[in-house]
Amino acid sequence: MYKFKRDTYSRNRDGTSHVLDVACKHCGQHTAYYQKDGPGALLRMYVDRFIDVLPSGEQLVCSSCGHALGMRTIFQKEHRPAYRLYAGAVTKKITDPRNV
Repeated sequence: MYKFKRDTYSRNRDGTSHVLDVACKHCGQHTAYYQKDGPGALLRMYVDRFIDVLPSGEQLVCSSCGHALGMRTIFQKEHRPAYRLYAGAVTKKITDPRNV
């Protein structure tokens, strides 16, 4: 069972969190489980919120088909490393944290 990270970043986003099952839109292969804090679209994935995989490198790529999903950047507002997702590169669905 996954235990949510409760820190300044999650409290700044209304304190609501959920786990997303993120998949490559190109091939449909599971890419990562990710803790999403707050409402809104998934525009970037912070490195410290990945659950099952810790990506490395300048690009986030699908391990199955090699399709590029996003580019590594530093989110300047919070000075946090993140992957800026390309538009339409991933699909996501909310998942139960007990199943992660």
